[in-house]
Amino acid sequence: MSSTKKVRIHHFREMKQRGEKITMLTAYDFPTAAIFDAAGVDMLLVGDSMADNMLGYESTVPLTLDEMIPAVRAVTRAAKRAFVVADLPFGSYEVSPQQAAESSIAMVKASGAHAVKFEGGRRIAPQVKAVVDAG
Repeated sequence: MSSTKKVRIHHFREMKQRGEKITMLTAYDFPTAAIFDAAGVDMLLVGDSMADNMLGYESTVPLTLDEMIPAVRAVTRAAKRAFVVADLPFGSYEVSPQQAAESSIAMVKASGAHAVKFEGGRRIAPQVKAVVDAG
């Protein structure tokens, strides 16, 4: 059993209250995530930017949830300490709150991510609520 203490949400709250800086870097693969984790990075993001940075797409738009999951799974396996956040790709949450909750659940279950991230501001507030309500 590892003695490494995993970073969790309450740690971020405590760090903020103490005025400590929180570190976050983007990783798309196991070796990079392992290096960042060993260096003490608090949070690792597996961004939808893997579409154009790793997979050669022209933009992030074509990326699918199924393409994201293996990368997130690899980063999660490497993260002994860091909190792992997975981007939800475009098209996996915009249609409805139910779609957002289903995509979030699928991502967390299949990849082991600790949290999901998606974008859109007020227009997706119902999706945010559905995901939070789903746990």
